[in-house]
Amino acid sequence: MNQKEIKEKLFIISSFMDSTLLNENYPMSVYNFCKNNDIEEKNFYKYFGSFDAVKKMIWKSFYDNAISLLKKDKDFRDSTPKEKLLSFYYTFFEILLLNRSYILFDLSKEQKILNKISDLKILRVNFKAFATELIEEGNIEKPSYLQHPPKIFSEAAWVQLGFLLKFWVEDTSESFEKTDQAIEKSVQTAFDVFENTPLSTLIDFGKFLWKEKFVSS
Repeated sequence: MNQKEIKEKLFIISSFMDSTLLNENYPMSVYNFCKNNDIEEKNFYKYFGSFDAVKKMIWKSFYDNAISLLKKDKDFRDSTPKEKLLSFYYTFFEILLLNRSYILFDLSKEQKILNKISDLKILRVNFKAFATELIEEGNIEKPSYLQHPPKIFSEAAWVQLGFLLKFWVEDTSESFEKTDQAIEKSVQTAFDVFENTPLSTLIDFGKFLWKEKFVSS
C-alpha cells in the first residue's frame, strides 16, 4: 500500500469516528457517509467491505500504533517479557486516551467488553500473537515440565486486556492513575503465576479490586 492509499484509508477511518461522535450514532449508509465526507464511494469499497470492517480496523489501528511506537524504542527489544507487556499496556492505553470519546461510545452498550468480539476480532488475533511471543520467550529457560502452553496463557492475557479495558472505561481517577495501578498489579500477578509464586500477589491484587469495586465506587 503506497502513501496515497494509506492516507485515503486513514481519512475514511477518522471520518467514520468523527461522524459517529458528531451524530451520536454510527453512519447509516455508505452512500450518505461518503457524500457527507467528500469520499468517492468506490474508494470506500476499495478498502472496506462494510462499516463493520471499519470498526474492526479502528481497533487494529490502536494496536498497530502501540507496537510501532514500541519498536522505535531501542530498549524494548532487550526488555524482559514482563517489561514488554507493561510497556505495551502503558503505550496502548495512552493511544486509547487520545480516542476515549469514540471508545466510550463504541463500548457503551456492552457490559462485558469481550462480548464485543466482532469489532475486537482483529485486535484479539494480533494481541494473542504478541502474548504468545512473550510466553514462548519466557519458556526458553524453563525445564519442559515448567513451561506454560502459549495457547492457554495467550487467551488468559486476552482476558486480562479485556479486564483492563473495562477498568479504564470506568476509571474516573486523575490522569487515570488507578488504571496504571491495575496494569501494574495485574501484570505482576500474571507473571507471578507464570513463575509459580502466585499467592501473596493474588491476595494483593484481590484487595485492590475489592477496594476499587466496593470502596471507591
